[in-house]
Amino acid sequence: MKSIIGIIKNLRIFLISCDLILIFLLSIFYYLLLPIQTNSVVFIPQGSIGKIITQLDKNNYKMSTIDKYTLYFLGHPQSGWINIGTKELNRAEFLHKLTIAKAALETITLIPGETTEIFFEELAPKLNLNPKILIQEFNKQSPFKEGMLFPETYKIPKGITEELLIKYLLAYSTSEFKKFSYKIFREYNEKKWYEYIIIASIIQKEAASNEEMPIVSSVIRNRLKKGMKLQMDGTLNYGKYSHEKITPQRIKSDNSSYNTYKFNGIPNEAVCNVSFEAIKAAIFPAKTDYLYFVRDKKTNKHIFTSTLKDHNKAIRN
Repeated sequence: MKSIIGIIKNLRIFLISCDLILIFLLSIFYYLLLPIQTNSVVFIPQGSIGKIITQLDKNNYKMSTIDKYTLYFLGHPQSGWINIGTKELNRAEFLHKLTIAKAALETITLIPGETTEIFFEELAPKLNLNPKILIQEFNKQSPFKEGMLFPETYKIPKGITEELLIKYLLAYSTSEFKKFSYKIFREYNEKKWYEYIIIASIIQKEAASNEEMPIVSSVIRNRLKKGMKLQMDGTLNYGKYSHEKITPQRIKSDNSSYNTYKFNGIPNEAVCNVSFEAIKAAIFPAKTDYLYFVRDKKTNKHIFTSTLKDHNKAIRN
């Protein structure tokens, strides 16, 4: 009699356990069938599945342990840009897409010395984006209006949104700037770094070559030390004026801080996006007593001088 009662008791425990397991599995199944809000393209970083889930969670995909272990079962996601598409997906479909899909990429290049405004105008048609929205998103996400993008050749997926593109470009650029800053200063101070970016942007616009950059930097430093206005055309090649020839009328009419003919010191914002060579020159100027330079039309290089007399002579020649 006791053995029969024991068997019934064990059977009841077994059935309860089966019910709990079934409820648990149904809960997982229900969770994976829930719809998920997603962009048409998603960027997947290199690393473990745990790191990928953490990154997706930071990007508002609200990932959970279930997603993590489902990905383990489905396979490791491919790093890079994933084309999710515009169709509404449930969580299981989304996770599966991460392991099999790849986005069609468009190559875009930001050259040193180019302004952010012109860069956005050039890339917008390639990616079917709105340049005005790009500028709005950049101003919303960036701590500064100019000089925050690292000149590079980027592989950008077609179908990306303006918001996500700016987020990606700023994240990549900030990462590169931090690496360079830590290499030199062993720290990254955003305000201090940006002061170098402003000077580097002037160097980028003025120097005829990378070799000239430390010398141009020394002229900037020497003029600032003496309280002289920089009086450099390159500072007026900001924003939409990136490629315009600077005229006396422009110098007269421009009342922005970029006009170093009117105002002392450096502009309040960078003139353009800059290379590491320009940043390095801004941090480590050459040791000279030069105060002036003018372009030699024959060689397309600059003639650097220390006195106004020699400068005027170089202009005449």
